[in-house]
Amino acid sequence: MKNKLLCFLVLFVVLFSSFAIAQNDTIKTAQKTVSLKGYPVSPFKDTLFYVYNKVGSFSAENRANAITEKIRKLYHDSFFESDSLIVVPSDISQDITYKGDFIIMSILDIDAKIENQTAAYIAKRNLNLIKKAVIYQNENYSQLPKRFGYTALLILIIGVVLFVVGKIFNRIKLYLLKNSDRYFKGFNYNNINILSPHKQQFLLIRLFGFVKIFTLILIVYFSLPVLFSIFPATEAYTTTLLRWILTPAKLAVMGFVGFLPSLVTIIVIIIIFRYSIKIIKFFFDEIKKENIKIDGFYNDWAMPTFNIIRLLMYAFMLVIIFPYLPGSDSPIFKGVSVFVGVLFSLGSSNAIANMVAGLVITYMRPFKIGDFIKIGDVSGEVIEKTALVTRIRTPKFEDITIPNATVLSSTSTNFSANTKQATNGLLIHTTVTIGYDVPWAAIHKALIEAALKTDMTEKTPEPFVLQTSLDDFYVSYQINVYTKEPTKQPRIYSSLHQNIQDSFNAAGIEIMSPHYNALRDGNTTTIPVNYLGKDYEAPSFSIRNKG
Repeated sequence: MKNKLLCFLVLFVVLFSSFAIAQNDTIKTAQKTVSLKGYPVSPFKDTLFYVYNKVGSFSAENRANAITEKIRKLYHDSFFESDSLIVVPSDISQDITYKGDFIIMSILDIDAKIENQTAAYIAKRNLNLIKKAVIYQNENYSQLPKRFGYTALLILIIGVVLFVVGKIFNRIKLYLLKNSDRYFKGFNYNNINILSPHKQQFLLIRLFGFVKIFTLILIVYFSLPVLFSIFPATEAYTTTLLRWILTPAKLAVMGFVGFLPSLVTIIVIIIIFRYSIKIIKFFFDEIKKENIKIDGFYNDWAMPTFNIIRLLMYAFMLVIIFPYLPGSDSPIFKGVSVFVGVLFSLGSSNAIANMVAGLVITYMRPFKIGDFIKIGDVSGEVIEKTALVTRIRTPKFEDITIPNATVLSSTSTNFSANTKQATNGLLIHTTVTIGYDVPWAAIHKALIEAALKTDMTEKTPEPFVLQTSLDDFYVSYQINVYTKEPTKQPRIYSSLHQNIQDSFNAAGIEIMSPHYNALRDGNTTTIPVNYLGKDYEAPSFSIRNKG
């Protein structure tokens, strides 16, 4: 009996202790619940539930605010699907998600203990509360009709703006066309007609049309972000569209701002070199005008030398400016520069040769503009000298272009070199062949008379005759006469030949080159009679003129 009573007492003590411990845990939990402050989740004014615990660095208040904002996003979704709002269990929590990837909130075990419930129960309860609240708001305060109304109104406004802008551009275009004589006068630079009025009008009207299209596209483009922001589902595209324009624009502006110090440096360098070149040009202009004289430096060297110095200075200026250019340190920029240099070197060998030859010719001074010269088989007046070619106009008014490398490698004859100075001028000559039977003095006289009658020749010094050869059948007589009109040689020669014919005919001299055969019949010799003595006897053979 005593054993049974003892067992009963022990069992009573154990049960009483367990009840006391459980009651103590309940009191502690209740005290803890009372001590924790709950933060309401109120997306639509009314409180759906409270959040008591923090998670990591997120306080209970931050959690409640984040859950509130996410529930509002569900409401702003114009195509909300309540069936897509589900509870997804995980190892440590119960997650309320929308369409699988958008987590509204997570319920931990510690959240459930606060309310003496399981995490699954709390998750299911909150899910139903959220779903009912969103559905209720959509049914009673739906934003979809309002958004469609805003969309229609915005499209109407965009259409009106496009119509008005198009009308303004058309009015401006019509005004420009009606007053084309006033606004389109062509474009001239240094007496060079670069654009005719008609061409200028055509280009500007095309450019105006491009500006119109670009403006209309820009209006539509900047209207799309506003249009997309009406619906939450397309609101994300607003930032994307704006980024496409604003990001490059920002990069361009920031790049330009960063380039400003280098730009100022480049401008200063250009100004220094430009005024330095002007000072050098003034110096060479004075040399060209012979106001400044330098021994051994001719005035016609002034401008070619200035052009060389200017080219070298511009090249040096580019070398100095190059490091300040944007992208000059880029490997692509350097690669393109090397490629262009190699391409230029390989493709311009002939041009470089002609430029070097033109430079050498300039300082050799074999001829000037206006000189009458002969290069190879080409004779004519020099009308142009450039760094690459020399142009000659023949007496037949044919313009012939000769590369400077060919000029340098050929023999050139300058007929005008001595005609512009205080000399006798150019000596022109022509040859006639007369038989031995005509006295040379008579021929000299006839040739000199013909030369004196020729136009555009000099009477002083007097013309003279040279007997250049004694051939088998005739003698060669060369008449030489001075002239200071080398560019008119064809006319001078033609006049001289005419006068020779007239003078010889007047003197009774036949212009011919005879051939003779000797016949032993005793005929008279071809020696003029005044050279023959009194005791002269005819030979036993004669000479028959075959010419």
